[in-house]
Amino acid sequence: MESSKIKSLEESVVTSMDGSDAGLFPFFPYILQDSWEIGSDPDVIIGLVRRHVKDYTDLRVLDLGCGKGAVSVKIAKELNCRCLGVDAIKEFIDEANRKACEYGVDHLCRFELGDIRQKVKVLTGFDIVILGSIGPVFGDYSQTLKALERCIEKNGKVIIDDGYVKNDSEYSHPLILKQDVILNQIADSGMKLLGEAMIDRSHIKESNILIFENLKRRCQELIKKYPDKGELFNKYIERQEEENEVLEQKVVCSVMMIEKK
Repeated sequence: MESSKIKSLEESVVTSMDGSDAGLFPFFPYILQDSWEIGSDPDVIIGLVRRHVKDYTDLRVLDLGCGKGAVSVKIAKELNCRCLGVDAIKEFIDEANRKACEYGVDHLCRFELGDIRQKVKVLTGFDIVILGSIGPVFGDYSQTLKALERCIEKNGKVIIDDGYVKNDSEYSHPLILKQDVILNQIADSGMKLLGEAMIDRSHIKESNILIFENLKRRCQELIKKYPDKGELFNKYIERQEEENEVLEQKVVCSVMMIEKK
């Protein structure tokens, strides 16, 4: 994660979805209609929680940029804890609520439409905050953790699904930091790294293939429907291919659990 200028809600969401044009924003429900798990792997996050938290049933979890609610719904189902998910796309929130009912956890899960950058200013009392593959919405790691600090109780935890560049790598990316830079920023925030789960490259590739093929097909359908926007959708397909290559070959994909001291 790194600092960026203040963006509109649409720009922020598009950036978090690896896009570069805010014009994509209204089309995401169509483009991603075939995939429920569009961000983090719920099983990885559940595994981290099991390793580092003793009592699950009293947990209050805040899932920021929750997408269609896969992480919150599955955590609630597995651990019987309460979850609040926030996302900026109405159709995603509607799907999250449907899935909560389908999984029988609608009494544990609540999903709200909103700008997470504003919501964190008023939401408090959580034990865990999750940022699942949404990029530098709040700035770099230090800025992000300081922004989230008010949301969590003492010894509360932040789970961040992100990538980093190995310290000895010559590769650079505008939004992906080196490992030692991230660790320094975590320390600067006054928090500490509790644990980390690294995602296997083969698992990343398998997941990317499934999501990308559906995404590409839907973009091609939109090109036929809106030929004047062909460049917009073709560029998004290209960006997805590039980002998939980065995740599969260039960086370490990691889910980190960070604790408030």
